[in-house]
Order: sequence, then C-alpha cells, then structure tokens
Amino acid sequence: MAKLLTSHRPMLAVGLKLTALMLFTSMSALVKALSEDFPSGELVFFRSLFAIPVIIAWLIWRGELAQGFVVQKPMGHFWRGLMGTSAMGLTFTGLSLLPLPEVTAIGYATPIFTLILAAVMLGERIRMIRIGAVVLGLLGVLIMIWPRLGSTQMEMTATIGALCVLCATMARAFVQIHIRQLVKVDHPAAIAFYFSVTATLLSALTAFWGWTMPTLNQALILITMGLVGGVAQILVTSAYRFGQASMLAPYDYTSMLFAIVIGYVWFDELPTIAILIGAALVIAGNIVVIWREHQLGLERSKAQSLSDHKP
Repeated sequence: MAKLLTSHRPMLAVGLKLTALMLFTSMSALVKALSEDFPSGELVFFRSLFAIPVIIAWLIWRGELAQGFVVQKPMGHFWRGLMGTSAMGLTFTGLSLLPLPEVTAIGYATPIFTLILAAVMLGERIRMIRIGAVVLGLLGVLIMIWPRLGSTQMEMTATIGALCVLCATMARAFVQIHIRQLVKVDHPAAIAFYFSVTATLLSALTAFWGWTMPTLNQALILITMGLVGGVAQILVTSAYRFGQASMLAPYDYTSMLFAIVIGYVWFDELPTIAILIGAALVIAGNIVVIWREHQLGLERSKAQSLSDHKP
C-alpha cells in the first residue's frame, strides 16, 4: 500500500486543507438552502452520486484506479457506508432545522466520541490528560444543546435538529473507528470510492418515501453540491499527502469562521453565546487530544530510535 504522506510541503498542505474546509462549508450551505424543497435522502443521493466521477478522475490521475476497485473486506465497506450515509443524512436533517454555525460547532464533538469509542471498542488506554479532554468536550456539547431542550413547538423542532446532529457526530465516530480497521487491509482510494457508491445506493432507497422532482436550475445546484463535495473530499485526502495529521488537525476549526460568515451573509444567522462557549470548550478538548497524540508520537519515535541504535 502506498504511503499517505508522499512529501513534506506544509504550506501546500495547509492551503489544500483550508480550501477543502471552505468547500465543505459551502456545500453545507447549499444543502441547507435546498432542504426547504428536498428531503434529506434525496440530497444525500445527489451529494454521493456526483462525487463519484470526481473520485474516479482523481484515481485515474493518481494512477490508483485499480487499487480503488479492489477490496479485501466487502462487508466492511458496506458497514462503513451504512454508518457514513446515516451520519450524512442526520447532518443534512440538522442543517434544515438549525443555523449553519450551530451544526458546525456540534460536529466538532466527533473526535471526542471517537476517543471514547476507541477505548470501548479497541481497548485503547485513555490516561488522565485525555480523560480531562473528553470531560471538557462533553461539557461543551452539553452547553450547546441545553438551550435547545425546550417544550414549545419551535423549541421541539430545534431539539430534533440538535439531536440529529449529535447522533451524526456519534455515527462519524463509529466511522473513524471502522476506517482504522479498513486501512489495515484496503487502499484509502477504495475506501473513498466504495463509500460514495454505497451512499448513493442506500440513499436511493429513500425514494420510496417520496422525492421531489427538481427543476432544471435546482438540478444544476444539486449536481454542483455533489461535485463540490467530491472535490473537497479529494483536497482533504491530498492535504494529508503533504502534511502530518497532527499539524493539519487544528485547522479544522477554521470551518467555524467560514460557517459564521456564510451563515450571516446567506441566511442572516449568527451563533449564540452558548454555541460560542460550547464550541470553544469542545475545540479546547480536541486540541488537548491533538497535543497528547503528538507527545505520544514523539515518545514512540524516541523509543524506536533508541531501540534501533542498541548494539
């Protein structure tokens, strides 16, 4: 299997990551705008279907088309696709019910849930520093969703939206754990390709519950949404070819700036104080995790170096 990191070009890596985040946030804004006329399942279908040609073109350009079709664990890709499609559908539902910055902020909880699941499902040890990071992150999540736990009809709608996004973050955490297992036997190109295929097929089943026939202009926007998502997905993958994950991870939080600007300009939305405080706590927890992982990586490298130089 080819190494993901092919050369160390940090400025290029950061540029690719920031561009991908801007595109993902723009795609989310398109989803939010389209959600007034289309069900979430139909939006997932277009997002997944029109990402496929982008991924195939990228694999051809990379010379990895053959690796993109060959898998060792077909059912593993199915379960990854099922969880990923569920996460996408729940997020799209949340976007139809909540402001864009709020959906973005709650989504930052994914690494926290991933850390918890890694301990429960993979038996990874979590020491006090990372336990503190988890507590900090969960406190931030609670602060963000607490104002949404109301009883009026409007508050109930927002509650449903917040719970959908929260469930989506948990589903994405399962996906992250599952991908850790898949990359041991299958090429990342195959994981990306078969996820889009599986998501397209699964979301197509929601047509039985009723889809909306788009107009020509709407169809063009739906196609654009899928293409933008596909390009963003490729840019993220490419970013990690030129920069280490620990270096790029903190840049994920610039998506909140993109969400605030786009949310205000397009939807006249601004984040509440509770969202800003909660997001800050979740981000702080994630940064602690990133820092701790970096420290552990340095310790492992040092131990390996000492081992290699033993007579």
